[in-house]
Amino acid sequence: MMASSLARGTSPAAASKPLDILFLGGTGFIGPYQVEYALARGHRVTLFNRGRSAAGLFDGKAELLVGNRDSKVDQGLSALAGDRKWDLVIDNSGYVPRHVHDSIELLKGRVRRYIYVSTVAVYDPANTTPAESSPLRPLPDPENEEFSWERYGPLKAECDRIVQALGQRATIVRPCFIIGPKDETDRFTYWVDRIARGGDVLGPPDPKRELQWVDVRDLCPWIVGLGERDVAGIFNAAGPVTPMSWEQTLAELAKLSRKPVKFHWSTVEILDELKIDLPLVLLGGRTSRHFDNKASLAAGLNYRPLADTAAAILEWWRAQPADRRARVEDWPTPEKERAAIERLSATAAG
Repeated sequence: MMASSLARGTSPAAASKPLDILFLGGTGFIGPYQVEYALARGHRVTLFNRGRSAAGLFDGKAELLVGNRDSKVDQGLSALAGDRKWDLVIDNSGYVPRHVHDSIELLKGRVRRYIYVSTVAVYDPANTTPAESSPLRPLPDPENEEFSWERYGPLKAECDRIVQALGQRATIVRPCFIIGPKDETDRFTYWVDRIARGGDVLGPPDPKRELQWVDVRDLCPWIVGLGERDVAGIFNAAGPVTPMSWEQTLAELAKLSRKPVKFHWSTVEILDELKIDLPLVLLGGRTSRHFDNKASLAAGLNYRPLADTAAAILEWWRAQPADRRARVEDWPTPEKERAAIERLSATAAG
């Protein structure tokens, strides 16, 4: 049984019209938040995935179809074949263009709306102010299906284009960093946990650079709501409402600490020399980027205050067992952080 992803004490009102919803995926980070919300609204939910982690989830209230997004592997998409219809498909697991193409070809005559969860990584990195109409990154070698973080943006961009071919039946959501309780990447969690412990904190080299995010507890109900309202279009899901820099973000997180916090803004050279990888921090010559979020705001996406998100993350993280917290491998160690701060202080005094 999975612990509830819904906020304590909340119970969404029943939908005026229950829908048949098919989730491609549904067991990762954002999937359970979507599925639990959909079930709470009274929708009939079907999950399509490999079945490795779905058994026993959601108290058996969601139907499970076992298969593979790759039609060449195991049963492939055969569980989705036939004439069965769904009102809504939410595609959380489309990373390879061929997989997305095959899913759409199989389902396009049997679904009313197809929601694809894309990413802001589809935009050209040189574009510092991408809006939904901005050009997407090309995929130079479409026959190469190998996944890497360098290819993540181009692959998702091609998937994005494939879904757009559905026209008014397509809804595409492009989130930035998705944060919140149960985030297995532990990226934003690092900053919440480290700053809450207080003391001298190593910050990024460019504290004025903008940072954008969306709380999973805002994003996922909103995605289901787009399907309920049959909303077409493309939306950058990138908060907060008012732009914030790294400096402003970390200052807000410092309010969670019962101890004084002092930030030391690193340099790229010191991070490289000491082999420190600060989570979510982009290095190099990139300028600050701002992903336009007007369309998502107009479509009803609520970006809650950072204080709410940070408090929920800290509560969740501190409740995790020791072995879960020990699984983090890429956070800066206290020793490296101290060494970097000492190097910064020596340079400043020198």
